[in-house]
Amino acid sequence: MGPSRKIVCCMVGVLPALSPLPATGQPYPARPIELIVTTSAGSGGDLVSRAVSEITRREKFLQQPLVVVNRVGGAGVVGYTYFKTKRADPYHIMSVTATILSMAYRPDVNIGLENYQPLALMAIDPQTIMVPANSPYKSVKDLVEAARSAPDTLVCATTAFQGTGRLVIFLLEKLVPGAKFRFVNFKGGGEAVTSTAGGHTTFTTENLSEGLGFVESKLLRVLAVTSNQRLPQAPDVPTLQELGYPITAGTIRGFTFMAGVPKEAVVTMEAALAKVHASPTWKEIAARNLYEDIFMGSVEFAKYLEVRRAEYWAFYDAIGYARTKP
Repeated sequence: MGPSRKIVCCMVGVLPALSPLPATGQPYPARPIELIVTTSAGSGGDLVSRAVSEITRREKFLQQPLVVVNRVGGAGVVGYTYFKTKRADPYHIMSVTATILSMAYRPDVNIGLENYQPLALMAIDPQTIMVPANSPYKSVKDLVEAARSAPDTLVCATTAFQGTGRLVIFLLEKLVPGAKFRFVNFKGGGEAVTSTAGGHTTFTTENLSEGLGFVESKLLRVLAVTSNQRLPQAPDVPTLQELGYPITAGTIRGFTFMAGVPKEAVVTMEAALAKVHASPTWKEIAARNLYEDIFMGSVEFAKYLEVRRAEYWAFYDAIGYARTKP
């Protein structure tokens, strides 16, 4: 489960047909490109987008700037609805997380993955299991056994009913029959980890980067990360897989066009993002924010989204995240 590197190679339905660029007399891009972020300034997606924009400008990886525009509201609906109108437009790209999968699931938004031309996956921001430093739970096993002994008493701080943090607990409950947790949703990961650091919630499954300050100040203790391997930045923290729970998960940090954009635009933008990912500045940012070091180009990222779609939709069905099945 989660961001596995094992990609189903036969799933190519996400990749739409590409059209040539119209003759303009100028190479692409001939004008600034709007980079849409569906979350507020300072959020994870916003910080990634602004870093990519700055690196491409400073290193001249593109002839025109990426202009970050925050289109916030409706838990992503405002931004995605706007982006939907940009089919075949190579001058609008979007920063995406797993929200792209929930928007494809929701009948009121109705933007299936076939409507996108994925560009690149830049990183995966792993989830964690973090408890207060003085918590009686010293391991993940302690936590899940307590949830089995006293169901619905341990409270997890998350940021969304259908988010990746909630997915981690859903998968743990499936692996440990009888274990049952409660949830409290917060507006952002910062609020969720603050709640746990203050002892108001039993634990949190938010990103390690969100709770790093509390970990460093010894207010939070990390029991496990959801990455495929131990993070070089946190070598003493085990993965859930190591502990006997075959779970990997994390927040996608990627970019996409809408479908129908010219092939030349895809090639140019994918190459620029690959250069960003390989740059020393990006490597420093990724290390500082505890990202998994991973890059997928357009074809591999499209296949990856197909795999994740099946996983997330099974999760959405199980938790009653309403949709009308096709």
